[in-house]
Amino acid sequence: MLLEFSVSNFRSFRKRQTLNLAASSQDKSLPENCINQELPGVTPRQWLKGAAIYGANASGKTTVIEALKALASMVKTSAKMTDPKDPIPQIEPFALRPGGSESPTAFEVVLVAEGTRFAYRVAATRERVWHESLRAYPTIKAQTWFCRDWNSESKSYKWEPERPTGFPRDPRIENDTLSNMLFLSKHIASNRTEMEPVFRWFKERLSFLHLDANWQLGSHFTLGHLQERTPHYERILQLLRHADLGVTSARAVEALPPKDLLEALSMMPTEVQEKVREQLKKPSFQPELIHRGAGNSEIPLPWDAESAGTHRLFALAGPWLQFLSDGDVVCIDELDTSMHPLMVMELLRLLFSEKDNPNRAQVIFTTHNPLLLDVTLLRRDQVWFTAKDNEGEGHLYPLTQYAPRKEESLIRGYLSGRYGGIPFLPKGLLGQKPAYEVAGLKKAPIVPRKGVKSNE
Repeated sequence: MLLEFSVSNFRSFRKRQTLNLAASSQDKSLPENCINQELPGVTPRQWLKGAAIYGANASGKTTVIEALKALASMVKTSAKMTDPKDPIPQIEPFALRPGGSESPTAFEVVLVAEGTRFAYRVAATRERVWHESLRAYPTIKAQTWFCRDWNSESKSYKWEPERPTGFPRDPRIENDTLSNMLFLSKHIASNRTEMEPVFRWFKERLSFLHLDANWQLGSHFTLGHLQERTPHYERILQLLRHADLGVTSARAVEALPPKDLLEALSMMPTEVQEKVREQLKKPSFQPELIHRGAGNSEIPLPWDAESAGTHRLFALAGPWLQFLSDGDVVCIDELDTSMHPLMVMELLRLLFSEKDNPNRAQVIFTTHNPLLLDVTLLRRDQVWFTAKDNEGEGHLYPLTQYAPRKEESLIRGYLSGRYGGIPFLPKGLLGQKPAYEVAGLKKAPIVPRKGVKSNE
């Protein structure tokens, strides 16, 4: 379970920005959207099953997800470093301020793995890790398992504490950890198990979905459930049947080679033709959806004839049902891509349902769709915004910062710019009459350009 994530000096974020998934004690609405979990030393007893991040293009909403993805990538791949002079590829510092690349990029994630709360911190430049620490909270009192800080004068790391509680120090592994490598990763690669719950959380419990036109994993993933008749097979069919697509069934069929490929094959060198033809001998499969026709007939349609929205829903069906079953934390950029808002709402209702989400999965997603700001779907503390100030710095802040009234329309408030997170176009794209004048409004929506509050 993800409790909190912070990042600074990464892409559009210069100052520390924090996404907090603690449920507000003042908000009693939609209790099914919350996870009840008592943790030693923590006052909140409820945590959110999901958060929606709104923002104008290039305002930083995707950066939140990319920052968590960068940290996860470091954890999973850092132990593969063999040359201490290799740069750390995941570090992308804020670029619009002189000297920003010289300051460390910092990440902090607070998570629950195997019933224990952990706080993991990393600060690094492209050249080296400057700070790394892990604290565990099996009881109210924190246990600092390790803390390493780079000393520029001695050109070495200072390791603390001398005698950690709950964690055995191993100077050999500490000495073998390169300056561009995470100790967490090195420790696991050294066949030690003490920090494995944290490592496994990053590797197996945290995932990222990108629903753009180039994303093919979902279709293949869902297709695999159909081919293998997994336990999710019937639920996928049920989801497709109830999605008002006119679909009665689905199956995997052998895919024919593209016509343009066969036409181009004759123009290729002989040795290339042979390799391609050899590959074409291996069967490949694609989905085929069966639709309800006239007179209750059932008609299969070619996959290429299906709409982009149908492709997207099919691609998402398998992974969505899988992570609900596994209880994963999933980050999705542009959840509503090519899908009707009502379809997205129903997917989210599955997430918030105790019956359909028995293992307390969580979803962090970005969106532009104001219709999801439905008080019967999302709690106010589940809504976040990103905005850029006049110096190009991104800021992440919650809707609750504006303390909207219970009877207030969040959709209208968002579209009017009351909470920020929308484009600021006072003169239109080409200096023409702006949209608010075309709509007959007397003034432009209010968008906070100066003094955007940081949640530092």
